[in-house]
Amino acid sequence: MKKHFLLLLFIPGFISAQVKLKPKKVTPAVIEQSVPEGSYLITGIVTGYPDGTVVDLFNGYNASPESSAIITKGKFNFSGKVNEPGLKIIVFNKQSPYISLFLENSLVKIKGDKDSIDKAHVKGSAANDQFIIFNNIIKPYQQYFIQGAIPDPVSAKNGSKEIEEFIKKYPGSHVAPLAILKHYHLSVDGDKMEELYNALLPNVKVVPISQYISQQVVEAKKNPIGKVLPDFSQADTAGNALSLSSLQGKYVLVDFWASWCGPCRQENPNLVTAFQKYKDKNFIVLGVSLDKAKKPWIDAIQMDNLTWPQVSDLKGWQNAAAQQYQIYSIPQNFLLDPEGKVIAKNLRGPALEQTLSNILK
Repeated sequence: MKKHFLLLLFIPGFISAQVKLKPKKVTPAVIEQSVPEGSYLITGIVTGYPDGTVVDLFNGYNASPESSAIITKGKFNFSGKVNEPGLKIIVFNKQSPYISLFLENSLVKIKGDKDSIDKAHVKGSAANDQFIIFNNIIKPYQQYFIQGAIPDPVSAKNGSKEIEEFIKKYPGSHVAPLAILKHYHLSVDGDKMEELYNALLPNVKVVPISQYISQQVVEAKKNPIGKVLPDFSQADTAGNALSLSSLQGKYVLVDFWASWCGPCRQENPNLVTAFQKYKDKNFIVLGVSLDKAKKPWIDAIQMDNLTWPQVSDLKGWQNAAAQQYQIYSIPQNFLLDPEGKVIAKNLRGPALEQTLSNILK
């Protein structure tokens, strides 16, 4: 298991996942128009919410709560400082929909109504103005940013082109790194992601989301999408050699896991469901275990009802296939087309189901 930078990218489930978090502070609903240098002040005027409604400000990248306010006579405010412009989420009464904005140290004015709060007018931040421009660009392609969605080639090409133009126009914008991730989602082009990252201005390259992109560039170069996954062969549970190439002609999910890996075992029910649903549609799973002992491996296979082919050389993290593919964390998987080319990576839960349903219709 490896810790990664968490980017929300407006995932709807974010709100319900945060209802138990405690805010750091409560700001009274006092609206002021002066902002100390190096600070921000968000002033909100909203209709439809009763007095006492809680308003939370979250970090849009890691979901951490940053501040809390209450609505008084239709008004609320937040104040503080940010090191650099960044994505924030404003949540009312811990429910969706919500307001997303790019916040920097400035006076930001928000005006909206409960029935359309996600369309509230936000004014006063240059970074947010760029964010609005970017959102207008990607609006026609929003359906393709859902986890597991596969854009058609024409939409992917058009959307990627428009996003690339935005990034090149605003290389010093803190919205640009977010745009790079959206571009990669559409294009699945690791080389282009690296090119766009290299085009960012130095002040933007140092922020956490850009560092995350730098890591993704490295990851994208490993077994890249569109390339044939190199062949390997290991012993199955009966001791017979089984090669990846012997499964060509089918859609193959190469799944790296281990009996001792908690997240792997938690994901196994999703794999079982997917396999049972699509096994008669030219789909198969190949499990590659990073176990060291055979008994725990076999026991886990039986306990989790993993009825697809399983292989292992019982060398743990030194598993030859894991070394070959530079696997340093599990669970990990690669979805291959019938020619053996990688078409997706690390599909889990709903993303796996959605991807397979799009491909194996």
